Amino acid sequence: MKTRATGVRDAKAHLSRLLRDVQRGQEWLITERGNPVARLVPISGPSLPLAERVRRLEDAGLVEPARREARHLPPPLPLEGGLAQRWLREDRGS
Repeated sequence: MKTRATGVRDAKAHLSRLLRDVQRGQEWLITERGNPVARLVPISGPSLPLAERVRRLEDAGLVEPARREARHLPPPLPLEGGLAQRWLREDRGS
């Protein structure tokens, strides 16, 4: 997501909007007479819930929302220890 810029006066008048944008992953550069003086950036952390991380990826255009419900697939078939690895090595020609 590209960093957007705004002047101090506008930032003060629209701080709530800027903070909502920052919560969505947007960065804001605050300028005074055209000179950068501050940057509003989201606090990063692994504590964000999965839904919030996915929403941020969608907002940034890095992933698209699902177009339909996910199919419920049956669980994978159990394989004897190491069998899947052996098949993978054979397939790769190792």
